[in-house]
Amino acid sequence: MRRREPEFRPHRVAVLALDGLLPFELGIPHRIFGRPKDAAGRHLYEVVTCSVRPPGPVRTDADFAIDVANGPEVLATADTVIIPASYELGPVFEEGVLTDELAAALAHIRPGTRLASICTGVYVLAAAGLLSGRPATTHWADAERFQRLFPTIEVDADVLFIDDGDVLTSAGVAAGIDLCLHMVRRDHGTAIANDVARRTVVPPHRDGGQAQYIHRPVPDPQQASTTTARAWALGRLHEPIQLRDMAEQEAMSVRTFTRRFREEVGVSPGQWLTQQRVERARYLLESTDLSVDQVARDAGFGTAQSMRQHLQTALGVTPTSYRRTFRAGEPDNQVTGRM
Repeated sequence: MRRREPEFRPHRVAVLALDGLLPFELGIPHRIFGRPKDAAGRHLYEVVTCSVRPPGPVRTDADFAIDVANGPEVLATADTVIIPASYELGPVFEEGVLTDELAAALAHIRPGTRLASICTGVYVLAAAGLLSGRPATTHWADAERFQRLFPTIEVDADVLFIDDGDVLTSAGVAAGIDLCLHMVRRDHGTAIANDVARRTVVPPHRDGGQAQYIHRPVPDPQQASTTTARAWALGRLHEPIQLRDMAEQEAMSVRTFTRRFREEVGVSPGQWLTQQRVERARYLLESTDLSVDQVARDAGFGTAQSMRQHLQTALGVTPTSYRRTFRAGEPDNQVTGRM
């Protein structure tokens, strides 16, 4: 008897629109999760927006409102719930407690649903008691206040996002893009996440541990950039790369280059190289049949043992487990952990 194929069902992402929301952040999940498709051309995600009230208008921080077609009951059907930032959280922001309306809405969420917040949306998760004793982040300018209001949460103000398994939090604005791309990468692998990034015209990967706030985000035009060195290194990831080699590409001393690199990128040259090599290894494990030893050499780790250690640190899995997950066609979400 022929085996019956399981019925295809896209992963449902519910975005909770609260009064005072930022339209840009509301649009991030729709843009990122609305793009991924499988080999058959089927959308891998279904994105729906809902309100804490029956269908109707929701205020934004701009000079227009949005009309939301779904009420809070949609939350009961979600596999992932995302809460973007809002400037009208009231007692949630001031006292750390949910309104009756918001508490009733959140009660629809099923146990085991993945939860995520963008920027100050983290206040909702915290007020609901979902972050106690766990790591979390928010916009760097608001982190100190957030920590005072919720002292049992391990607040890290220096990262773009934190993946704590079933609960993920991100810093402000563009960090929401990084978080959503990370979830796509976690669910379906690097190739699909990179395709979404290309179509959205954003960097395919900024590590969660990268600094939120870089003191010189736009380099002084009178000073040299480190762009040439980064492009040079990306073309030679399979080779040993020394810090002095990168500095020479910009005709800088190692000390000046290291300082300038951190100012522009937010991490040290060594950390950046490791991130790029991990991304290269992920791509090769997903898209080729190369042996683990060959992938390690091509990604610049040298040995399979070295690559295994770096993937365990970055992703929490071995190269073999990662390949099995994303070459099987039905990812099982085992790539989790704090990034």
